Amino acid sequence: MSLALPRLSRARIPHLRLLRPFSSTPTRYSPSPVPSIPYTESCPAPTCACAPTPADLDIDRTTPLLNTMAPYAEQVLLCTGKEDWASNLEDEGGATAEFVKGMKGVIGRGGEAFDPFTNILLTASSLPASEQKDSTTAYLFPSFLRIPNIPHSHAAYRALASAYLSAETLHPTHAALSASQKEKITRDTAQARLLPRAERVTQPVILICGHGGRDRRCGVLGPLLQDQFRAELARRGVRAQVALVSHIGGHKYAGNVVVYLPPGWRADESKTSELKMSQSNTTIHQHPSHVSAPSKAAESGTGG
Repeated sequence: MSLALPRLSRARIPHLRLLRPFSSTPTRYSPSPVPSIPYTESCPAPTCACAPTPADLDIDRTTPLLNTMAPYAEQVLLCTGKEDWASNLEDEGGATAEFVKGMKGVIGRGGEAFDPFTNILLTASSLPASEQKDSTTAYLFPSFLRIPNIPHSHAAYRALASAYLSAETLHPTHAALSASQKEKITRDTAQARLLPRAERVTQPVILICGHGGRDRRCGVLGPLLQDQFRAELARRGVRAQVALVSHIGGHKYAGNVVVYLPPGWRADESKTSELKMSQSNTTIHQHPSHVSAPSKAAESGTGG
């Protein structure tokens, strides 16, 4: 399979809108704009045979994909070892539901560290689950960190939010808050000492929506895309993690893909001259991030 990376243009994203953590539903306020991002309106025609898309799937193939997903400050990727989940992760039961409920209690609406200008995306993944009882292993993107065996405790959830998820610089709207209120929603990296040591992620991570419990189309397309990515990466000698994840993007599209490339990563480090990936009607962008390290992410979808 021969895949080509399309030439990227520059676009200015509209102002971010105030987002509730774990939600893609905007409200009426607008924080500051984000930098321009590279994108492509359409990808080159495929130069080889690919797995056919099932004909009975209702997918929007005309609406532009750009700006259809709400921006987020950080994606917290939970390692569950499963390839599908209940429609609402809080109904999943077990460690996944416990972790999601615990984090929402801290940074969700009404939580002590809730900040409406810092949208955090909680996502379940098929990556191997923690083998330690009452704990969850999580990846953080675009921070490119893996934190193993996070205890299921309020203290650990609070430390995770403070050390890795809260904003380093508060939105100007928060200027009227008291010092103690500002402290609760401002990044404090010293709190990382209360958690297992974070590990750097040095290989690409490819996330594919395969959440059949939420959208049947993703349950069909996700595994097909996963097999195709794994086969192509193996053919090129590129070492990367490819995982199915819970719902990302809107419901107009299915089989959405997020590609995270670590800061400074070069394909020749994996014994190949270049990494070229595209899907039909792909949007590729540099992820807006509050972390100081440079980072990149690409999103694609089979619809749009």
